[in-house]
Amino acid sequence: MNWHSLNDFLAMGGYGLYVWGSFGVTALVLAIECIALAQRRKALRDLPLDEPEDFNERPLHEA
Repeated sequence: MNWHSLNDFLAMGGYGLYVWGSFGVTALVLAIECIALAQRRKALRDLPLDEPEDFNERPLHEA
């Protein structure tokens, strides 16, 4: 498809709102997911480690 101007390119043959809206929503969702992932990683990193009181005690998954 040939566009003769920037306006023709942005209009996308009459489907510009759908095309650019789809790109915008996708970019927004990806940005939100990246931010949420960073927050989840930080929350996991801040959790205290469980240390057994008796090192000779068998772990729960082996009991």
